[in-house]
Amino acid sequence: MRKKKGTSEDRGENSSATNNAKKRRIAGRQAKESAPEETNESVFGVFVREAGVTLKHGATPNEIAVDLVVFQKRIQKQLQKSPRFPSIMQEFVTGLEAFVESPEQFRNCLLPCVPQFPDGESSSSFSSFQESLLRMLLGVEMLQTLIIKTLLEKLPEYLFDGGNDDIPRMIIKQLKWLDRVVDPKELAAKLMELVSVAPVEVQRDIITSLPEILEDSQHSDVARQLNSLLQENTQLTVPILDALSSLNLSSSLLSEVRGAVMARMAAVQLEDLPVVVKFILHSVSVSDVYEVVCNLRKQLELEQCVLPLVLQVSQSHIKSKGASESRPASKAAASSSQDSVMLVMDCIKSAVRFQKTISEAWLKAIESVDEVKNHKVMDLLVLLILHSANANQSRRGAERVLKAKVRTGLIQEPLLQKTFMDYSEVMRGYFPSTLALAQSLLRSPDPCVVPFGGHIYRHSFNSFDSYCHQEVVGSLVTHVCSGMGGEVDVALDLLCGLVTEKPSEMAMYAVFVKGILDYMDNLSPQQIRKLFHLLGRLAFGQQQQGSHIQDDIHIVIRKQLSSTVAKYKRIGIIGAVMVVGSLGALRPEGKETQNGSLSQNAFRQVIGLLELVKSSSESSPEAAALYYDELANLILSVTLDPQVQEMIGKSVLDDFQEDFIVDLGPEVTGSFPFPARVMYNLEEKESQEGIAVNLLPLLAQELQNKGEQQNQNKNKKRTSPLCLSPFFRLLRLCEEKQHNGDLEEIDGLLGCPLISTDLDVLEKVDSLSKAEREFLCTLLFHTINWFREVVCAFCQQKETEMKMKVMTRLQNITHLQTLLERALAGTHGYIPPVANFDGESTDTFIVPSTAPVNKTKKGKKRKAPSKNSSESGSQAEEATEADETQQEPPEKDKDKETRPGVSLSSYRPFFRELDMEVLSVLKCGLLSRSLLDTELHTKVREDILLGPAELVFLLEDMLRKLEFSLTVAPAKRAPFLKGKTDKSVGFSHLQQRTPQDIAFYCVQLMPTLCSHLENCHNHFQTLLSENRGVVDGPATDVQEHHLMTSAYQLLLQVLNATFSWSGFTQSGQRNLLKKALRVLAERLKEGSSELSLEQLVKHSFEYLLNFRSTVPSLCTALCLAQLLSTVSEKGGNSASYREQTASLACRFLNQSWVTANGERERGNKFNEVLHTLLSIYLEHVDDVLKAVEQIVKEGMSELVSASKDESSTSWPTLSRQTFLVFYKVLMAELEKAVRKIPAGKMDDNTEVQSEKLMTWNMAVRDFHIMINQVKLFDSRPVLNVCLKYGRLFLESFLKLGMPLLDYSFKHHKEDVQGLLKTFQLCTRQLHHMCGHSKIQQDTSLTNHVPALKKSLELFVYRVKAMLTLNNCQEAFWMGNLKNRTLKGEEILSQRSQQSVEDDDDHEEEEQQSSPKAEEEMEDESDSEGNNKINGAKPMDPDDLSDDSE
Repeated sequence: MRKKKGTSEDRGENSSATNNAKKRRIAGRQAKESAPEETNESVFGVFVREAGVTLKHGATPNEIAVDLVVFQKRIQKQLQKSPRFPSIMQEFVTGLEAFVESPEQFRNCLLPCVPQFPDGESSSSFSSFQESLLRMLLGVEMLQTLIIKTLLEKLPEYLFDGGNDDIPRMIIKQLKWLDRVVDPKELAAKLMELVSVAPVEVQRDIITSLPEILEDSQHSDVARQLNSLLQENTQLTVPILDALSSLNLSSSLLSEVRGAVMARMAAVQLEDLPVVVKFILHSVSVSDVYEVVCNLRKQLELEQCVLPLVLQVSQSHIKSKGASESRPASKAAASSSQDSVMLVMDCIKSAVRFQKTISEAWLKAIESVDEVKNHKVMDLLVLLILHSANANQSRRGAERVLKAKVRTGLIQEPLLQKTFMDYSEVMRGYFPSTLALAQSLLRSPDPCVVPFGGHIYRHSFNSFDSYCHQEVVGSLVTHVCSGMGGEVDVALDLLCGLVTEKPSEMAMYAVFVKGILDYMDNLSPQQIRKLFHLLGRLAFGQQQQGSHIQDDIHIVIRKQLSSTVAKYKRIGIIGAVMVVGSLGALRPEGKETQNGSLSQNAFRQVIGLLELVKSSSESSPEAAALYYDELANLILSVTLDPQVQEMIGKSVLDDFQEDFIVDLGPEVTGSFPFPARVMYNLEEKESQEGIAVNLLPLLAQELQNKGEQQNQNKNKKRTSPLCLSPFFRLLRLCEEKQHNGDLEEIDGLLGCPLISTDLDVLEKVDSLSKAEREFLCTLLFHTINWFREVVCAFCQQKETEMKMKVMTRLQNITHLQTLLERALAGTHGYIPPVANFDGESTDTFIVPSTAPVNKTKKGKKRKAPSKNSSESGSQAEEATEADETQQEPPEKDKDKETRPGVSLSSYRPFFRELDMEVLSVLKCGLLSRSLLDTELHTKVREDILLGPAELVFLLEDMLRKLEFSLTVAPAKRAPFLKGKTDKSVGFSHLQQRTPQDIAFYCVQLMPTLCSHLENCHNHFQTLLSENRGVVDGPATDVQEHHLMTSAYQLLLQVLNATFSWSGFTQSGQRNLLKKALRVLAERLKEGSSELSLEQLVKHSFEYLLNFRSTVPSLCTALCLAQLLSTVSEKGGNSASYREQTASLACRFLNQSWVTANGERERGNKFNEVLHTLLSIYLEHVDDVLKAVEQIVKEGMSELVSASKDESSTSWPTLSRQTFLVFYKVLMAELEKAVRKIPAGKMDDNTEVQSEKLMTWNMAVRDFHIMINQVKLFDSRPVLNVCLKYGRLFLESFLKLGMPLLDYSFKHHKEDVQGLLKTFQLCTRQLHHMCGHSKIQQDTSLTNHVPALKKSLELFVYRVKAMLTLNNCQEAFWMGNLKNRTLKGEEILSQRSQQSVEDDDDHEEEEQQSSPKAEEEMEDESDSEGNNKINGAKPMDPDDLSDDSE
């Protein structure tokens, strides 16, 4: 057999030997065996040669003449056939060891053999690649162990041999991918021994080769040893992790290794970090992915990894080569560190892209961070990675998390700045995602996240290359052209900021910005100012890098100015003035051509533009007024070149005197609609040589010109009273600029009189013609606007005399507004003259109703006031405006009753805007005035205070300003085909200021506001003490009471609007917030400068709480509660103030509110305020269910027994007029409270189940009482509320309460039965309401019926399922319940054809007589059936019956 086997094998060697070779081999067999004795050749040499390998010496590689398999089989056969087997194997290995003593021969044995081609054979017979001799011998299993031992013993000889340092690597290579390892355990042990003694390079080679050498059975043992080695030597981190990731390990061992790796992450070199992160993320399982990601996020400190490496390289180069050569090395080190971070990000990206669970875990880990200081650069980078992933869900999740973090202030701009500064190269790789996130944030309707999108744009432009610059500018231009208000504003601000910071870079993209000119139709006037400021800076700035667009801008401006359409002419005026600001701005030295002045060319352009605008606007008073306003804004905001400033100032002063000022003569001549009279003179000299504002003649002339307009030349200049106030504002600002705030040149205009008419004519306003009434109203509007501009001009003057005149002008304004209200009441369809010229045309102005104020307010619908001060602010304004109509002399009371005034709130766009500086008048307390008595030559001192009417006037204006600038409303797209109301009309000057400036100004005024607040408090406290606690005592002045009440309320609203500013959440504004709180705290306790924020909030809360005893109205009380709630939220522990806020709201609800006339407060406005205050009480109380039960049991039961006009004794605010308010709030809060009850779970213990059942019992009991109130108060609004919230309560019970009953029925059977009995009474009553709604055929009620019927039916079957689950299904049966009205009367149209008695007793007897469980479903066409449920047997079937369709 053996011979036959050999013959067959030889037959398979036809490609290795010829027939001649076979003959020689057969003939020489005995010679082979005797050869070792005859020669000095070893067994190794003979066997190898005979097997087909020729050993070479020196650098010549060994040659092989046979195939690999043939060689190995021949060696094995020779060894087995030898008489000295198995000792011959040791001799063979000994010969091998002797042969490889020489390094060159050893290297030859490690290197691949070279094929040997016999004569006549081609190279195609051999493989192109041949293994080394030792590799082929390792394939012989009987020799493998001995040869491995020999190789591993030889390896240490070359560990430190510099000339043969590649031999260890070659030895390890021989052991890879062997077909079979005979003794894997021994091999693993020897390799690990070598690792412990070898140099680092050899260690790395051995460790990375382990997965390719060892079999699976040894993986676990080796992994444990590698884990131990990893903790000892961080230099081997990368090879060990490479090896571990390729080993087949159990999940427990993998988790153990991962934990060890995570613990050592802080000591890992930055360049090794990508491998570590990759190993951790690729070795996670679904169960522990969140925990692993959280730990990885915590351990991955990129900030600490980058800096030390840079410093280390920098310091080493300073020591070795000097400081001059260290900078390039430091930059290289920084670059390499960013490369490493980029590789880490790539590892994370690859993990989240292919494993959805990892991306979800990252989002969850970032979401779980709840403090600003705990957020890292890593979080922003990972969000960018998640956004760049292909999955839409991952992208949406990244956007959602980022918006939530920015909204709550947890991710702030400093972290973003650090990310861009330190990791710009990393961020550059994710630029598309960065840009997309910025676009999404900027387009968000949430105003809190929009600025963060702007920060991303700005940092992207500053940190990235020109390609990114182009993309950023293009994206911002797209935002501007979108037409969305908030988006446009932020984008324009960003572009202006970039032009200021990077003018040369932005000049390259001036053509992009110029494209916005095609979309100006969608821009507001303020946005057009920003646009032309931006283009002016690019085209006409100091460097003029964008000069190539100058001609285009000139063309656009000239085209707009020449337009006859008012809108486009307005754009041209604004654009021209803004370009003048860029051209004529004061430039630093070195930029001018001569003597510190503009070049002649630039000066000529400025003069030409100004003359062009002036000539284009002369024919239109509105255009001229806009030109004056825009030029005034320019002078206020830009420092112009002196010669430009001087030229404008001289021209303005001359023109104003010529157009509007006249010298007083003995009498005013001319034909006017009313007799001319000099009015409002504050000058002490009574001579006739003074000056006056020529108002009445100009107005009369304009009226005459309108009649003759068709016959006049349209281009002729006309002096219109419309231009009086804008022109004076321009004159005042020119004087301020030229004389450093000194207005001595024009101070005569403060006290100079106006040529007007005697306003006693208003007493007979009904006898005047419509034209005369309109003329009178126009005169009043112009007079008020003139005084408003005068107050703006001189409010900051320091002289006492000037302050006195300003106070007098304020009194003039408040008195004239009272007269104007009465005049407007008798002038129907009147449209006032324009006062703010940069808004849209007033053609769409809706003429407000001229009905009496109380009727107007009664019929007006408004939303309920909320915590936001804006709505309650508008209410206060309406109240104070109505109050102002009562500021008439006593003798005119009769006339007031017949002709009440209208509210001026609708006419505010027609009043000139007051500057913020006017609010400084609030600081004026007591002023003295010296008058010279001409007869006695003595000085008499008069004291003048800021009166209540003037205080209310200033506070109203301040509140409107704060609501506009500090209260940010969400951005909403304009409805389709709806008129757009411009809410910014009247706030043009305010828009020039940032919210930060306005907030700072308010904080500066806060001590003054607190003083006024305390004065109001003292006023009402004194009033109460004088009247012995009665508000409407005989000593009460009704008019003064109304004004002081309005002032009290406005002061609280102003403080609330200030503290509600969202900017206080920004880190840069924390000091301003502390300063504001410190003002309040120091009013209560001095020395509050060193207190923490939480302590300041506490003292401020206590200070404001002291005002609760004197609030004169419920609306004021609500403002105080809202202010306290706002202040409490500024601290870190707002929950600690909940009880005090609830107690305060309860106190106000338990108080009877009476007006100064002795009447109880009532009406729609009172109900709205009561709704909000009651909601605040129930939101802040600890136990809502208990509070609801208290109000229902005490208040409503008392109300039932009270007479029609009386209220509840316990809750005086609860009356029949306010019942609906209480009912709606109580039902809404009850439903909200049950939604917060945790759902029942199977693993809940008995105590938890019992506690939840008690909560549900109380909730259902409250619900039952509330439902039964409908029987007593069955008005349509009450039914509507009951149907709406009844369905919601029922749905919450099905979702959250029924699972609890499922699991607690067996242990708490009595409680469950009682709960279901009570709840069934509620559902029966709801069913009766459904029937009543259909009978009434009221669509507002029937809209709720289908959904409610569905929920009632679900309740029936849900209870059946609960009983079935607890094996009590025999206790459930259904029958027919008759439909009844709210009073219990059967609905006749659904009466059965059979004779059935009408009372409930018969129905109950018939149902109880049923001997078994049955189900009768009546046909829907005949009647609406009502299914009945019977619970457990002790339960009364009728009590447990329920209704369903």
